[in-house]
Amino acid sequence: MDLPGPLNSSVLLVLHRPLNGSPVPLTVLDSCAEMPAALLFYLVLQFINMFLGVPANLMVLWLILRNRRDSSSSNIFMVQLAVLDAGFCLIPPLELVNIVYWSSSHMWFVLRFFYGVKDASPLFLSCICLDRYAAVLHPVTFSALQDRHHRSVCAAVVWVITLLYAAAKCAGNIPNFEKVFTVMILVVFAFMLFCNGSILWALRRSAPGRDHRHPVKKKAFRTVLLILVITVFNYFPPVALFPFQEYFPPLVFHCCVHYIAFGFMDISSSIQPALYLWREPRAPPCWRRRSRAEEPLNTVSRSVDLH
Repeated sequence: MDLPGPLNSSVLLVLHRPLNGSPVPLTVLDSCAEMPAALLFYLVLQFINMFLGVPANLMVLWLILRNRRDSSSSNIFMVQLAVLDAGFCLIPPLELVNIVYWSSSHMWFVLRFFYGVKDASPLFLSCICLDRYAAVLHPVTFSALQDRHHRSVCAAVVWVITLLYAAAKCAGNIPNFEKVFTVMILVVFAFMLFCNGSILWALRRSAPGRDHRHPVKKKAFRTVLLILVITVFNYFPPVALFPFQEYFPPLVFHCCVHYIAFGFMDISSSIQPALYLWREPRAPPCWRRRSRAEEPLNTVSRSVDLH
């Protein structure tokens, strides 16, 4: 698509998660007027996040904090992820104003911070995957590390990395900073695939001398498989598309590819807590799977539930 030079420079400044904080005369919708479908798709997903993700994440926090004595070892990471996602799910009204009505450098500054925090959220998912990987494949080591001190330290380190990344994104003046996200999401996605794939392989194997797996293992296998499918659904689009940014026309990438990829990634703020509540027998009936309402709590099957 051929555009005049001045419009090209303006477009690149007002696009989603821009790297430059300078005020611009156009809104994102104006700059993407010829291909608005991806923008509308993104905004719809973001408002789903707000109306579903906020109550879901708050419910996850309430359940975990209320039942701290009877919780899985990775709940400390789930709490951090729920806090992060609940905060991110509050920004759609600001996004709507900034994208459709009025593009302001001050609003972009705030939005870039939240975008940076969300960009780093897969780091907490990686911690959960690592915790479950150790529980299933290295149970002796996992049992020796049952105290949660090291998990608290790990969560604190991830928060420091997340806030530093978000602050750098807010600065908006670091050359090629978007490549940091591309590398991070590729590494984290590969790590999560490895952990979940290894867990599935371990759970799929039958015990020696038995023809069938234990029912608890079957449930755990289905849970991890579902988690793996959702992980691929949420994170595969940016993994598959962002490394090839230079092969797309700039306007097509920023007005279409960019929003579609981040739309799939950002909706994880609703899907992940909803999955946790669906598998949690203590969740309210409107959230949990009804067939488990009368089942006794089983800490073994819950040990593979991920947020």
